[in-house]
Amino acid sequence: MKPAHFPPENRASGWDASHLAGHVEFEDFHFLSCDFGGADLRRLRFAGCLFEHCNLAAAQLTDTALQNVAFADCKLLGLQFSTCRSLLFGVHFDRCQLRYASFAGRALPGTRFVGCTLDEADFTDADLTKAGFAGCSLAGAVFEHTRLAGADFSTATGFVIDPERNPLRGARFALAGLPGLVARYGLVVE
Repeated sequence: MKPAHFPPENRASGWDASHLAGHVEFEDFHFLSCDFGGADLRRLRFAGCLFEHCNLAAAQLTDTALQNVAFADCKLLGLQFSTCRSLLFGVHFDRCQLRYASFAGRALPGTRFVGCTLDEADFTDADLTKAGFAGCSLAGAVFEHTRLAGADFSTATGFVIDPERNPLRGARFALAGLPGLVARYGLVVE
């Protein structure tokens, strides 16, 4: 469940990376219009947090704990979610820019991506069972040995997924997405 209620003292507006100094964890925080672009977030713990209208492009996430963290209208270009701590990892994304982000090897069952730009994102060896990609752009996104059973791509665009290399049982696609499923065969769908 996405975090929605935050104590008044846990509302951070307009912060930059200097405000994070001396902290090791943030629980039930609402970050609004913060600029953490390129920031060192390594080994920090975020639990039950919402990042809204924030820039985290190229931030360092090695050993960062993201436990039930939501991102809305955020710039998350090139983030390496694959280097985050696995324990209780849980994220939600609404209208975020996730170009070049890596989720390689990450367990993301049931994760919802809504209205996101995921162009060139890497989902190699990820578990996206029952994940949703409502209104998302996936041009150039990499799906290699990705578990996609029950995932919903019915309103996603731009994806190319090889059904022989990615388990798709029960996944949902619109007829318009058919070219992305047969691309490896060189077929022309009109």
